[in-house]
Amino acid sequence: MGTVRVAIILFNLGGPDSPDAVEPFLRNLFSDPAIISLPWFLRLPLARLIARRRALVARAIYDHIGGRSPILEETQQQARALETAVSGGGVTARAFVAMRCWHPFSDGTAQAVKMFAPDHIVALPLYPQYSAATSGSSLKDWDRAAKKAGLTQPMTQICCYPAEPGFIAASVEKIRAAMADRKAGLQYRLLLSAHGLPKKNIKAGDPYQWQVERTARALVDALGIKDLDWKVTYQSRVGPLQWLEPATDAEIERAGAQGMGVIVAPIAFVSEHSETLVELDIEYAALARKSGVKDYRRSPTVGADPAFIAGLATLVRQAMKNGGTISNEDTRLCPEQFCRCAQEKS
Repeated sequence: MGTVRVAIILFNLGGPDSPDAVEPFLRNLFSDPAIISLPWFLRLPLARLIARRRALVARAIYDHIGGRSPILEETQQQARALETAVSGGGVTARAFVAMRCWHPFSDGTAQAVKMFAPDHIVALPLYPQYSAATSGSSLKDWDRAAKKAGLTQPMTQICCYPAEPGFIAASVEKIRAAMADRKAGLQYRLLLSAHGLPKKNIKAGDPYQWQVERTARALVDALGIKDLDWKVTYQSRVGPLQWLEPATDAEIERAGAQGMGVIVAPIAFVSEHSETLVELDIEYAALARKSGVKDYRRSPTVGADPAFIAGLATLVRQAMKNGGTISNEDTRLCPEQFCRCAQEKS
């Protein structure tokens, strides 16, 4: 038996690579029908308007981290680590990156995959919890690009892995490190912060909130700390819609009013970018000081942590044995009321 060649496609949102890229990045973001569900002839002009209005504020945010997002380099590090973890034993793995809103886009990645000529393709969003607005949008766009490129190899989609053991183990290690050397006699609250989502998405059957809570419960159980004070919170709210609650910033203010310390752990991001390096590390840290938080700490994202990469490698090997759409469990992960579950047809 010869060597099996597997192409692993890692999906993420992407980020601007220069100040000039900020406005087109935002335009791509708000042009996505998964973000603004209007007909194209209304959505595209609205996306241009929103991008133009938000560009100045967004550039100021990226100025804090050198004028660009580090997410591509972080994702490439994860890709190289995953290649090494999967390759061997008759398998040659090549990991490719496809971003949704900035380079490299799915079309170029699909052409690169075609040149690699794999025997199997595994589509792997770097969003542990599934939402139609994130993983769903990326996978849909990849399907389009793959068809356009003429990719006909067997493909498996990994929709989600909210409580995958490697992801949980890596996250717990980061949280424990953030908890080290806490101030004696000070009570702390652990805020498990996830990116927000409009409540209307959840009402429409999106399983994201349910999966975030599943991640949180797995983390708390793995931490095993008696009487741990913890809460799931949501960050990065934009626009006038009602978003998932409680908000991370509101909970930081509440902890400050109670004279507590705060440890924030991002549980829906697996790489550092503006929402961790700026929103959590700069904006929320300033809010914590203003609100009277006695000690503010932030747990790093899992990045290319060996336990996380090993967990992803396990998912890839599982995917190579299956077709269609899978999670890290053998059966459909989400309860039936979530009609937007990626495994709804399984």
